[in-house]
Amino acid sequence: MPVRPLTAAAAALLLAAALGGCTEGPAPARTPAAAPVPADPTAGTGDVRPPDRDAVRDGGTVRWALDGVPATLNVYQGGATADSALLAQALYPALFRPDEHGRLAPDPDYLAGAESTPPGQQPQVVTYRLNPHAVWSDGTPLTAADFSAQRAALSGLDPAYRGRPAAGYDAIDSIAQGADPHEVKVTFRRPYGEWRALFGPLYPAAETATPGAFARALTGTGHLGAGPYTVARYDAERVEVVRNPLWWGDRPKAERIDFLAVPPERRLDALDQDRLDVAPLTAAVDRAEPQAAAPALERAASLPGLTLHRAAAASLTQLTVNAARGPLTDPALRRALTRAVDRRRIAEAALAPLGLPGAPLGSHLLAQDQEGYRDDSAAAGRADAADLLERAGWKRPNGGTRTKDGKELSLTLLLPAGSATAARTAEALRANLAEAGIAVRPVAVPAETFAADHLAAGDYDLALFSWPAGPSPAAEQRAAYAKPRPNPDGALDPGGNYARSGTEEIDRLFDRAAAELDPAARLDLLQEADVRIWQLGHSVPLYQRPDLVGTRTGLAGAGAFGFTRPRFQDVGWTG
Repeated sequence: MPVRPLTAAAAALLLAAALGGCTEGPAPARTPAAAPVPADPTAGTGDVRPPDRDAVRDGGTVRWALDGVPATLNVYQGGATADSALLAQALYPALFRPDEHGRLAPDPDYLAGAESTPPGQQPQVVTYRLNPHAVWSDGTPLTAADFSAQRAALSGLDPAYRGRPAAGYDAIDSIAQGADPHEVKVTFRRPYGEWRALFGPLYPAAETATPGAFARALTGTGHLGAGPYTVARYDAERVEVVRNPLWWGDRPKAERIDFLAVPPERRLDALDQDRLDVAPLTAAVDRAEPQAAAPALERAASLPGLTLHRAAAASLTQLTVNAARGPLTDPALRRALTRAVDRRRIAEAALAPLGLPGAPLGSHLLAQDQEGYRDDSAAAGRADAADLLERAGWKRPNGGTRTKDGKELSLTLLLPAGSATAARTAEALRANLAEAGIAVRPVAVPAETFAADHLAAGDYDLALFSWPAGPSPAAEQRAAYAKPRPNPDGALDPGGNYARSGTEEIDRLFDRAAAELDPAARLDLLQEADVRIWQLGHSVPLYQRPDLVGTRTGLAGAGAFGFTRPRFQDVGWTG
């Protein structure tokens, strides 16, 4: 059947989140057999706390590992990676910053304030009061023109722009200067509750005002920025950033940050040889051969002069069930399989070897530490999985694999090749489901073909991968659960819903949540949507993807960030 091709950015997003992590760092931005561990409302996903700036000395260089120097710093272009987003956080404005629970608050370096008209008042108008000191690196201030150009580039309304549309920009009707050049008024054509996630990052109009400008790869030196750092060197091996001489906020502590392209398999050696100060290590440990993964983790934890940070990433690992293939077209079987998965057992198998608690997820849409998280797994029902399988016609007279109409209940399980975490998860699922009489055959495929050749094509029964958990779940997660629609030729187009199951009701709940301006009411709608997804047997949330980061002793402001992101002006050396 015809399928919608994945953009390069969409494929990279999936692969970056695929269990062990193929690309690490902040994203350009996705189990009821035992009671899940409740989220601690006071703890965040990451383990980085704001440093005491007085204790951080002025000067010095920080060496930070990248997977590779990105082909662009524009996170909205098809060639963007998680490294593009990391660098953008040092170089470009983002009007709001997420805290450890994913809550967005105005960044005072860029915003003196922002407010939306109240719920029920139409049209919705958001008024941004810009910090009057905020300027681009040529000295010109941030203005409404930058907002207007970015909206034109990302709304999807002009097909000449070849980037990927970003959530929410199509809801904007117009943008204009307010009472003075530092005030920007954004009027929406329809209510948009997740407006705080817009314009982060914000690019200068010079890079977005025309399709030609937007299509250019944003690399090298000399381009406009408005962050605490500016680019001094950009080549195939490193991006060197130095203090922005026009920066108006807290003076950056480190004089220079060298972002170095160091493949994951070389990072432990680079840390040991004092050639790196910050290195994401999830892939370094996870990509080791299964028998070498434990020694790699032990080495990471014992390198002298280094700290190994371990945390749950803002990324939701799930077991996706392909409703358009074989026996799984029967919703009764999908629901029975959902009940058969022992999520705690799976989470412990995946995470305990990494020194992380095996906390199972109870939501398809929110991470455990994210504001509004609720365990909705009870919506899958309390019925015994064996009873549900029997009622669906899958008999097990001899205690082996169940059969129906002479066919065995045997399913393939798609997983990314080369991931020790994925292999542990797959083996735990195989053993778990075998106990219920469901035979599972793990199939490992290369990361390069995982999304386009298998997920998008529907070439699997069950699949293991992760979705980022971001600040705009109503807008960002909708595509993963939207009811597939027929193409003009009548063939089913799943879009981004790789499970290929959905309902009109779930779609309406997402749409209502996206348009809801009251945060509490929006979370209620998202939780209702999550309940319906559980009842549908669409997929089974398993756990949050692990995040391991090594940092050199004495370095402040770096680690495993979770929902937060680096405040680069605070990164530096103590003592």
